[in-house]
Amino acid sequence: MDQAVAVSSEARAGSAAMEELALSAPRPKRSTVHTWTVRTATLTAAVTFFVLLRDQLPDPSAMFAVAADAEPGWLVLVVIAEMLSMGSFARLQRRLLLIGGVRISLRRAFAVTYAGNALSTTLPAGPAVSVVYSFRQFRRGGASVQVATAVILLGGIATSSTYTIIGLLTLLGEPGSRVVAGAALATATASGVLFWRSPGFRRTLTGFTRRVLRTALRHPRAAPLAHAMHRARGVVRLGRRDWGAVLALSILNWAFELTALIAATRALGIYLAPHEVVISYFAAQAAGSVLPLLPGGLGAVEAGLVTSLVAFGAHAVPAGAAVAVYRLVSFWAVVAVGWLAWLALRASEENLDRAQQWTARTWRSTGISLTAIAGWPAQHAGLPAGPSEHPPAS
Repeated sequence: MDQAVAVSSEARAGSAAMEELALSAPRPKRSTVHTWTVRTATLTAAVTFFVLLRDQLPDPSAMFAVAADAEPGWLVLVVIAEMLSMGSFARLQRRLLLIGGVRISLRRAFAVTYAGNALSTTLPAGPAVSVVYSFRQFRRGGASVQVATAVILLGGIATSSTYTIIGLLTLLGEPGSRVVAGAALATATASGVLFWRSPGFRRTLTGFTRRVLRTALRHPRAAPLAHAMHRARGVVRLGRRDWGAVLALSILNWAFELTALIAATRALGIYLAPHEVVISYFAAQAAGSVLPLLPGGLGAVEAGLVTSLVAFGAHAVPAGAAVAVYRLVSFWAVVAVGWLAWLALRASEENLDRAQQWTARTWRSTGISLTAIAGWPAQHAGLPAGPSEHPPAS
């Protein structure tokens, strides 16, 4: 991306700061070898599993035949829900930038969101690359280093928090996990109410957070993130209405994503309870995180979804077809749009750079021309055009 996108010297300085946050955390010397060893072993196990159980896997031709008979109305809902999910996250980041005093168009916010998602899900070390890319785009939009960092951190905190809350709410639907999930939700709700209504509780929590941050500043692995949070604190100040809007957009982001999956199962005639489909989603995401064989969790997410849906009572062929439809829209289509957005942003940035260079050359040429014109009348009249370069003899 450094060669692809031309940035100003100021943006390069900000990018270096974000790269330090995203990429410079110290790692053990054997981390690379260990990672590839784990991936090789996991890939070997996956291939062995496929060879041994290939007769029990859904037949691709049967899945295609089932998918061809999918209900069009539900398929349209899959597409709309996925678009609304991406749109909610774009609006969330735009809202945070606006709170920080930076105005960008909704079109640009959408383009940055889709492009960042494409980078995150298709490149090696994609999440880190996506963070740096989004940071640079925010800087190009006029955000300072602190504001761009705060927007990325607050957006991550909001989406992670609502992801956890939705997961706990989903677990309430299962009798075996209802007590634990209910206790966790009650604790989170009570803490949220106290934080919202009690200034004393906010001061206590703020003091605790500062102590944790000071401790993290001394930890070699957590230091980059802790320093970034320390530099960004107070830059983007959210009031109650702002927090409400950010959390609502974050919830909508996940709610529409889950709606897309539920609609895909309905389109293929799978009528599981909604909480069962949502649990399948969370199980698949966990599988994709634990077994990151390919970018975007390819393979692991699909296998996790099919396995979970079948475990809840769906037939293998419709489950496989539903997962294929969902991933076609939520992964492949979104990635395609993301790379198109990346190309569009790159082209616009190159055009802007060329326009700035042309403007600078034009102004220099105009300045030279005006200087020459200003001196022409005097020279034409035989008068000195300006002060003599040599002082008169005394």
